[in-house]
Amino acid sequence: MPRAINNVASRRRRKRILKLAKGAYGGRSRLFQNAKETVRRALRYAYRDRRQRKRHMRALWIVRINAMVREAGLSYSRFINGLGHAGIEMDRRVLADMAVNDPQGFLAIVAQVKSALGEPAPRGAS
Repeated sequence: MPRAINNVASRRRRKRILKLAKGAYGGRSRLFQNAKETVRRALRYAYRDRRQRKRHMRALWIVRINAMVREAGLSYSRFINGLGHAGIEMDRRVLADMAVNDPQGFLAIVAQVKSALGEPAPRGAS
């Protein structure tokens, strides 16, 4: 009896890997063994970096909020603490967006936080 080779599945498997490796340099996109290694590494980095992106974005939001809050004469930690005292439930993403795109609105929030903490309102707040 002749030996059965599962050509269809083998070809499909190789094509899938080579398609994922498209755009890689040289043999990494054309030679199956190299492409397999490249794709495996790429998928591992993609998995890791989907989690890292969340950390990096949070760090960026904190930097932006801190910069605006310091201009108003308050530290970041006092501001975040004051948000709870003032009963303002906004996440860092929204606050950072306000700090960049709506500075007057952000300063109004800082004024509310300062009054909740018992400090004088910042300059420029209504």
